[in-house]
Amino acid sequence: MKFIYRYSRNNYKLVAIMLAASPLAHAANWFELQGISPTNADLFGISGFIEPSLYAQSGQKDALERTYVPNINRIAPNYTQSTTASILRARIMFRGNINPHVSYLLGGEFGSNGITNVRGNYQPGLIDGHVTFSYIPGARVEMGLIRAPSAEGAMRGYMTLNFVQSSTVIGQLMQQPMYDSGRAYTLNKSVNAYLISGQQNLGNNGFRYPGVMLFDWFRNGPWEFTYGGMVGMYGTVAAGSQSSSPLYAARLQEAYILGGKGPFRSDLQAGVWYQHARPGLDGHGYSMTRYGVDIQYLQGYMHQWGRQLRFQYIRGSGWISASSAFSHAPGLAPPLTETQLYPGGENKANGYMVEGGLFLTKHIEANLRYDYYNRLPNNPTQQRIFKTWAIGLQYYFNPMTKIMAGYYFRTLGVPHQPNAVANSISDAVDNEFAMQAMISF
Repeated sequence: MKFIYRYSRNNYKLVAIMLAASPLAHAANWFELQGISPTNADLFGISGFIEPSLYAQSGQKDALERTYVPNINRIAPNYTQSTTASILRARIMFRGNINPHVSYLLGGEFGSNGITNVRGNYQPGLIDGHVTFSYIPGARVEMGLIRAPSAEGAMRGYMTLNFVQSSTVIGQLMQQPMYDSGRAYTLNKSVNAYLISGQQNLGNNGFRYPGVMLFDWFRNGPWEFTYGGMVGMYGTVAAGSQSSSPLYAARLQEAYILGGKGPFRSDLQAGVWYQHARPGLDGHGYSMTRYGVDIQYLQGYMHQWGRQLRFQYIRGSGWISASSAFSHAPGLAPPLTETQLYPGGENKANGYMVEGGLFLTKHIEANLRYDYYNRLPNNPTQQRIFKTWAIGLQYYFNPMTKIMAGYYFRTLGVPHQPNAVANSISDAVDNEFAMQAMISF
C-alpha cells in the first residue's frame, strides 16, 4: 500500500516550529535549535514526545553464579528483567519568545530511564529549564539547566537517534550518574575504587548541568562557524550540587551547508569539545575530564538514497564508573553488586563510534553502527573492552513519527588473564533486540 501524507503550508510551519522546539532536527546546529526558540514562535507553546519501547534478551545466567543473570543481560534502569516493555522517554515542553531577544524552554521528563531513577525509585523531574538572551551580537547568553557543550552524540535531539540503545562510549563515559557526595563510602583498596550502592545513585544528568553559556553562530556563504562555552555546576535538580568547584565545557564546530535550511538541512560538519569538573565524594574533590572530536555528513533526509555518516572519538580521565555486575543478591560480595567508581585522574577510558544510514525509500532507512569502549586501560586487572555491532531499520510515517528496530551483537573483552569471575560474565553476554516508536506532538 502506497503511503501518502500531505502537508498544508500551515502544517509545514507547525512541524518546523515543533521540531525545533522538541528539538527533533535531523541535521542542524544544536546550539541554535536547543538554545533559542524559532523567531516565529509565540509567547507560549507546548510540545513533547513519547517513546514506547520493547527490549528482548535471552537472559543468560553467569556460569559461576548460576542463580543470577548479570546486569549486562538485564534492561536498565531497574535491571530486574531481560525482556520487557516500557516508556523510555515521555517529555512535555513549554517554549516561546518573551520578546524578539528573550526566549525560554521548560521541559519535564516522565519516562522510565536513568534520569527518573533516583535512589532506585521512580521520580519524574525537570530535564530542561533555561532562558536565552540574544541582545549582544555574536554572544547569546543562556542561563539555567543547559545541555552542556559536548560530543555530537550527546547533543543530538532524540528524533535524530537511529538506535534505541546509545553507543557504549556515550552511555558510560558521557552520561554521568550523580552520587550522594555527603555519604561515607567504602574504598576497595585492592582496586582503588569506591563501592557505591544503587540507593546512593541520584539519577543521571541527561548531559545537562545548571550554569551559564555564551554561544552563537556565524554564516559566510555555505560555511557556518559555531562556538559555545559554559561555566556551570556539577549536579542536577534531583541531586543538587555535587562539587565545590565549577564545571567548564566548550565546543567549536564548523559546518559546510550543502543545501536546505532549518531542521532538515544537509551538511558536512566537524567539531572539537572539552569538559572538566571536580565532583566531590567522601570529603574529596576529584578531577573529571572529557574531550573529543566528531565528524558528520548528512544529505537527503526522507528522500530515497538520502544518507548519513557519523564518527566520534572520546577520551576521558578521572571519575570512571563501572556499573555493578549483578543486582543485590544474598551471597554475592559487594564488589559484584555495587558500582565501582574510579575517581583518580590516573584512571583513563576512551572509545569511538562509526555510524551510517541510507534511505532505501522516502520512508525506510537502514542503519549500521559499530562502537568501541576501552575502560580503565591503565588498570590491567579492571580493564574491560566493550564492542557492539548494531543493525537497524527505521520507518518514518512523517517527520514527527517513526518506528525503529535494531539488533545488537555485543561482546565484552577481559584482556588481563587469568580472571575467572570476569570471564564468566563476559561469556554470558547476550545479544539484544530493541524496538521503539517515537511519537511527537
